[in-house]
Amino acid sequence: MTFFVSSLASFFVFFISVSSLQAAHGISIDGNLKYPADFKQFDYVSKDAAKGGKLSLHDIGSFDKMNPFTLKGTAPFGLDMFVFEPLAEGSFDEPFAEYGLIAKDIELAEDRMSVTFTVNEEARFSDGTPVTPEDVRFSLETLKSDRVHPFYPYYYHDIKEAKVLDTHRVQFLFNRPNRELHMIAASIPVLSQAFYKKHPFTGEGSEIMVAPVGSGPYVVSQVTQGKSITYKKNPNYWARNHPVRKGMYNFDTITVNYYKDQVVAVEAFKAGEFDFMMVNIAKQWARDMVGKRFDTGELIKKSYPHQNNAGMQGFLMNSRRPIFQDVRVRQAMGLAFDFQWTNKSLFYGQYARTTSFFSNSYLAATGLPSGLELTYLEPFRDKLPHEVFTTPLASPDSTDKGGLRSNLRKAQQLLEDAGWTIQEGVLRNSEGKKFHFEILLVSPFFERVMAPYVRNLKKLGMEVDYRTIDPALYTDRLQNFDFDMTVHVYGQSQSPGNEQKNYWHSESADRPGSKNLAGIKDPVVDAIVEKIIYAQTQEELTAACKALDRVLWYGYYLVPNWYLNVHRIAYRNSFLQPDILPLYYNHFQLLMTWWSKESLKK
Repeated sequence: MTFFVSSLASFFVFFISVSSLQAAHGISIDGNLKYPADFKQFDYVSKDAAKGGKLSLHDIGSFDKMNPFTLKGTAPFGLDMFVFEPLAEGSFDEPFAEYGLIAKDIELAEDRMSVTFTVNEEARFSDGTPVTPEDVRFSLETLKSDRVHPFYPYYYHDIKEAKVLDTHRVQFLFNRPNRELHMIAASIPVLSQAFYKKHPFTGEGSEIMVAPVGSGPYVVSQVTQGKSITYKKNPNYWARNHPVRKGMYNFDTITVNYYKDQVVAVEAFKAGEFDFMMVNIAKQWARDMVGKRFDTGELIKKSYPHQNNAGMQGFLMNSRRPIFQDVRVRQAMGLAFDFQWTNKSLFYGQYARTTSFFSNSYLAATGLPSGLELTYLEPFRDKLPHEVFTTPLASPDSTDKGGLRSNLRKAQQLLEDAGWTIQEGVLRNSEGKKFHFEILLVSPFFERVMAPYVRNLKKLGMEVDYRTIDPALYTDRLQNFDFDMTVHVYGQSQSPGNEQKNYWHSESADRPGSKNLAGIKDPVVDAIVEKIIYAQTQEELTAACKALDRVLWYGYYLVPNWYLNVHRIAYRNSFLQPDILPLYYNHFQLLMTWWSKESLKK
């Protein structure tokens, strides 16, 4: 995730005196909180937001379970956000801050080895039962167990255990100090212990589709398995007047309908079947989001700027496959991609080329390493490519002298150095094995990007296939690392932390369900990831991220793609919006600050 301190002295039940305590309404990493204890609402919501109206959304594929925390199967869109909620909620206009929700007070120990949460006595699950410290402890224990997606126990590994102190307080004990661990702890979704004692957590038979009980603003009201789900506003929602919920989640009902693919979904949107769509395909934005309904103003398309860390998107290679185990081969794969032509011919010039694993961010490595960043890299100089120290990060450019042809010649030489030569028109190794692989896709729109890329690869003698498969099958194959190459996005927050282990660390390389899809097992990467997770200052975090950026870049684990610093959104002209945009947000978080014009008719 991701997902994100001031020296908050905290209550450590056995060792710290009462005089050293400082309960806080919020927590942060950088030592600052924008909003005081008596704040009424976030700046990016409106005091005029009205409750009511219906919202129709869409998703691609299908769903077959009602538990978003397990590995097997697919849960419906929105279940984790609408039904469940955390101890504290992040702010969208601060890079790394959270404010108490279920937890009304948060107390971090002076030695940073524990954090104590005081549960809001008003917090209730949708069945009317109070949220208790026992529920919080149950949530941690469950999410650290083998019953959930492997990501969760991995992410929460450094939270040792939870102890119920009394009827209102629960304490999380840590295995070691970690600059963001108290924030990770505060973001844990709170589950109902009573509900999951009655209904098996992993679900069996008909139980797998039983709607869960949570403390969030909505309850599941109607389900057509695999096709649609409707959430209804809980009329007794306990936090409807809470400062972190004021002006948000304004719709009475939210229905999510499922479509086979994005092509069908676009036409359904234009036909009025749902209300809001984030457009992540340049062709659709430029050519499909047009027509009579846009001309009349019934439908609107608009770009919303953001300051999100754009992370990395790329054509990712599975280095578990023998053909991608040589770094020279992986480098050659990048030289064959002509981004400049692709951006001009297919994307209408809308994108910027990615040159970092932390794109659009202060964490991106620039120039040559120096200062603390160089200090972190220096011990590994003899294990790293010399380019890490001598060459700034830059993607291949087909507008340079010689253009794509020059890049392909460089790629061919790299392949020869790695033992791959053209034999009877086909690229083969010394054993005569063909260089053949498959690119696995989940969106048919990437086929038009892959077609010219594959043509370039075939000029090098490679035999390459690409195909689009069902989303459920695609997810299963990625979870089990059953692919050669795919398109993947590594999202990044403004304050990277534990999730980096799930992305790059050796420990996650063989763990089904992890995001280490590339299969990276590099002790240098492991060491720098540890520097990120256990950074004590912003300077240390920034230096470690930049160092990791360089090491990953020159590992050539993927072919860098492109990014946008705006959200492209199309929507029905039936909404009102706040005057102020947040800074760090996704399109769905933005939508949850909007409200329906229909609600004003009440």
